[in-house]
Amino acid sequence: MNVKAELYWNEYWQGKEDKPKSVSAWQFGADPDDLAQLVMDGIKTATCSGYVFYGEENEPLPSVGDYSIILSSEDLPLAIIQTVEVEVLPMNEVSEGFAIAEGEGDRTYTYWWDAHEKFFKEELDKIGHTFKEDMLLVCERFELIHVK
Repeated sequence: MNVKAELYWNEYWQGKEDKPKSVSAWQFGADPDDLAQLVMDGIKTATCSGYVFYGEENEPLPSVGDYSIILSSEDLPLAIIQTVEVEVLPMNEVSEGFAIAEGEGDRTYTYWWDAHEKFFKEELDKIGHTFKEDMLLVCERFELIHVK
C-alpha cells in the first residue's frame, strides 16, 4: 500500500474503535478511473477476476469482511469498500444479477460477457494461458464504506 493510501486509511479510522488490522489497496484492471467512479456513484457493487491471476501474483483470495482502498490510475486513494460476499465459479455460470451489479457499460449480461471475455483473453495471453468459457472467476460483492 502506498503512503497516500495509508494516510487515507488512518484518517478514516481516526477516533473510531475496532480499526481492522489489514487492508489492501488496488485499482481496477480495465479503466481504473471510470470503474472507481462507478463505485463512488453507488452503481458498481461487484467485481471479478480470474482465479488463475491470484496464483500468478501470489495474492490471497478476498474474504468476507475484507477492506480495500480503491485507487485511481495514478495510485491515488479514492474510496474504501468492504467485501460482503465471495464466490468462486466458472465464468459461464455467473448470474445476470452479478453481471449487472458490476455496473459496467449498458449494464446487461451481454455487455458484461463481451467486455470480460476480451479483457481475460488479453490478460491470459500475457501469462501464457488460454481463455475458456468455464475459467474460474473470483466473484466479489462489496459495500461502499467511504468516498474520499
